[in-house]
Amino acid sequence: MISTVLVANRGEIACRVFRTCRDLGITTVAVYSDADADALHVREADSAVRLPGSAPAETYLRGDLVVKAAQAAGADAVHPGYGFLSENAGFARAVLDAGLTWIGPPPDAIEAMASKTRAKELLGIEPLTEVTEADLPVLVKAAAGGGGRGMRVVRDLAGLAAELTAARAEAASAFGDGEVFVEPFIEGGRHVEVQIMADAHGTVWALGTRDCSLQRRHQKVIEESPAPGLAPGLVAELHERAVRAARVTGYRGAGTVEFLVAGGRAHFLEMNTRLQVEHPVTEAVFGIDLVTLQIQVAEGTALAAEPPPARGHAVEARLYAEDPAAGWAPQTGTLHRVDVPGVRLDTGYADGDTIGVHYDPMLAKAVAHAPTRAQAVRRLAGALERAALHGPVTNRDLLVRSLRHPEFTGARMDTGFYDRHAAELTEPANDPHAALAASLADAHGRSRFGGWRNLRSQPHLKRWRREPDGTEHEVRYDHTREGPRADGVRVLDVSATRVVLEADGVRGTYTIARYGGTPGRVYVTSPRGHTVLTPLPLLPEPAARRAPGSLLAPMPGTVVRVAEGLTEGAAVTAGQPLVWLEAMKMEHRVTAPASGTLTALHAETGRQVEVGALLAVVRAAAQEEESV
Repeated sequence: MISTVLVANRGEIACRVFRTCRDLGITTVAVYSDADADALHVREADSAVRLPGSAPAETYLRGDLVVKAAQAAGADAVHPGYGFLSENAGFARAVLDAGLTWIGPPPDAIEAMASKTRAKELLGIEPLTEVTEADLPVLVKAAAGGGGRGMRVVRDLAGLAAELTAARAEAASAFGDGEVFVEPFIEGGRHVEVQIMADAHGTVWALGTRDCSLQRRHQKVIEESPAPGLAPGLVAELHERAVRAARVTGYRGAGTVEFLVAGGRAHFLEMNTRLQVEHPVTEAVFGIDLVTLQIQVAEGTALAAEPPPARGHAVEARLYAEDPAAGWAPQTGTLHRVDVPGVRLDTGYADGDTIGVHYDPMLAKAVAHAPTRAQAVRRLAGALERAALHGPVTNRDLLVRSLRHPEFTGARMDTGFYDRHAAELTEPANDPHAALAASLADAHGRSRFGGWRNLRSQPHLKRWRREPDGTEHEVRYDHTREGPRADGVRVLDVSATRVVLEADGVRGTYTIARYGGTPGRVYVTSPRGHTVLTPLPLLPEPAARRAPGSLLAPMPGTVVRVAEGLTEGAAVTAGQPLVWLEAMKMEHRVTAPASGTLTALHAETGRQVEVGALLAVVRAAAQEEESV
């Protein structure tokens, strides 16, 4: 029997595994980088071992250090979580060689399936070795790992070489393996997968289907089980192919076989030899704990001949610290509050934690289960709409709108959903009275005499900037004997945290939250949604001057690459990638805004930069002509 488990991972997945271990009476051990010294998964573990450094390559990807940590802490088993080393056969062997129990599939099975190229060969699928115009569009993918890292869609043959280079660099950084391959890119398909669970006694369960079609940057955003609208014959085929993939590799434990479904046909994508982020929807539908089953299988327990029956429908949404309207740019800062009522919430953060630049920007997974799909979707959308998420910008509004979009509610979605609808789904919410409510709450109690005057003076004036779109609002209101008054709006009640307004005969309650760690920022919640406001001075401050053509870091991160041969004085063309930034598992290109000359270059490979940092300056050709 396993007594102590080290989780070779961080954040939400480590907390998730620890929860099951506590229920089973198993002692837990965390590992942590310097950036994670105060992380929730460290606080929740019974003990923790430091991995010196912050970058994944020197911490969570160092299998030798993780094994030593397990030995030092007295662990007798290792759970890999997902990501990092979870699909690394060498790490699995190192754990076993150290005399520890590996809570995962056999190393040979990982080796067979963790490389997508070898997995396709094993299943008799021919790779695409030479790409021609007739093959376009194609998809460049990393052979190891997942999560969209090292993945590029190529529609122009001339750009293939550059995308291959970028994919190799990203894959090497994320997984320690720069191998990539090319396959046809099937547009308009649905991403459908099958959860499997296998034991050492010949039993393999196929635990239904999941639809994961709503993706941004090839990373999943909303998942559900079962996948809606699939013909029974297709479901049976998916189950059969998933079980066959498990049997041909001698698989044990939890795994996922992924397909792209288009035109009633299923195209094999890959087999993930680990637990998936979206596993809670399967747990909800089948009434099981997949981590418990992983531990039991690792201990040698046999599965029942058949899995329990499926019941109802489950939907999961991933909450990210990102701005979907700004190209999904990741966000950092203090997460003052995270509360999603009425649903299962798996998270690696608690109120007051800091979201840094080193790791994935996912804050939490919210999961709703109900007897029908429509009920589960409605329940999850409502919970997210009521959620308190105070801190960096999140994708919450996008999730709510996605769940209520007719393509999704009608189960007509595919992997191109966000390509088609991102603009409409990211329009800023507009509550016309949020700034007034914030102004009234801010002014509450400032005057010991109640705020009214015998002689009417000028109205009170306050200016706000709405985040993250930057729209500015100006609010004017009066203080009278009867209380505050604003044109067209009745003020019924005011406190520092609650304001009740009536407009056009409709009463609305606004809740106001402020936190000392974010100077001035105010979070306003009303029946119309959520608004984040930053107070502005009554007289605008002079803007900082920047040279025309200045390229600023769009987010905090690390400079991972500078264009080869790029030096000051070099000629550049509009749209040419100059600098590559990496933050929170995403790579971002900074490109030349116009054709001209690079007059300054401040970016250096390995350098950490803050948002707004000056990376380079491009003097446009038109400016050069004007100065002649």
